[in-house]
Amino acid sequence: MKILVCISHVPDTTSKINFTNGDTEFDTNGVQFVINPNDEYSLTRAIWFKEKQGATVTVVNVGGADTEATLRKALAIGADEAIRVNANPSDGMYVAKQLAEVVKNGGFDLVLAGKESLDYNGGMVPGMLAAYLGYDFINSCEGIEVDGTSVKAIRQIDGGKETISGKLPMVIGGQKGIVDEKDLRIPNMRGIMSARTKALAVVEPVGADVTTKDVKFEKPAAKSACKMISPDNIDELINLLHNEAKVI
Repeated sequence: MKILVCISHVPDTTSKINFTNGDTEFDTNGVQFVINPNDEYSLTRAIWFKEKQGATVTVVNVGGADTEATLRKALAIGADEAIRVNANPSDGMYVAKQLAEVVKNGGFDLVLAGKESLDYNGGMVPGMLAAYLGYDFINSCEGIEVDGTSVKAIRQIDGGKETISGKLPMVIGGQKGIVDEKDLRIPNMRGIMSARTKALAVVEPVGADVTTKDVKFEKPAAKSACKMISPDNIDELINLLHNEAKVI
């Protein structure tokens, strides 16, 4: 089984976020980038298939040369090879088009991605990718088993979980639960050293239209100061909740 894992290069959630050029561009100065957490869950599951079922694992990213450190981390975790599509991932449909070309050229059986990236939270790319390929698609996946070409997946739905069966080839949008958080892997020295010798191919993008653009970014409103109310002063608490917070 050939598995392709789509990797997004996203800011660490502890990074301080700022914008430049009139709030039209994300300021990357001083920001630490990591593998998108949802993608890392899917990658860890792919490595499980490699170790238990002999699958081969390739990771792919659409981005500039600055994303190669993130791809190298994925190789250190256990992926066999990496592909970087040399393009700016400015639009979800554009990214999906580039990834579809990689899948077609590589003949992959199973495509794993995160259900969404934690920078823009669009959740568009895995579904668009499946549509371009004509593959079945399962999103919000919390569990997957593959037996030959047969797939059984568990996905999160409103109020519960749904078990689905299908056939390869398939695109899966994974999330926490596809592996447990405790199963995520920290690259060891052996993995880091081996990652330096693994193949990282750079391919040029195929022609595709960029259909959307960022117009403006805006930070959430700053939290107001916390007011402490004496537990004996219930009337003041009710007054503030009603007239100031307007939640009752």
